[in-house]
Amino acid sequence: MFLSSLFPNLPSSIIELSIYIVAALGAILITYAVFLEIERRQDLVFFVGSACLFVYALYTDNKVFMIAMAGLGLASLVEFIEIYLGLHKHDTNELKRIKSLGKYNKQ
Repeated sequence: MFLSSLFPNLPSSIIELSIYIVAALGAILITYAVFLEIERRQDLVFFVGSACLFVYALYTDNKVFMIAMAGLGLASLVEFIEIYLGLHKHDTNELKRIKSLGKYNKQ
């Protein structure tokens, strides 16, 4: 069998296969969220991706991964709620400060 030699541990049930699909979706979403510019959308995609990976961590019973994904999901959700309610503010000089980090004074 070609697939059994290529993938020796294929999922044996539909539930197990769906857990792996959800985990792959979560990893793709978290990677995609890094490149999003709109902060609201980025927080929601981080939240959904971490929820997907939290489901996988529950399935594999990995407590450290559960805590990490719960923390990321909670932080993303809190930041989204702050943005939605208008409580999330940026300093007006923050962009200037970030741009000046890579520069140095020539003398």
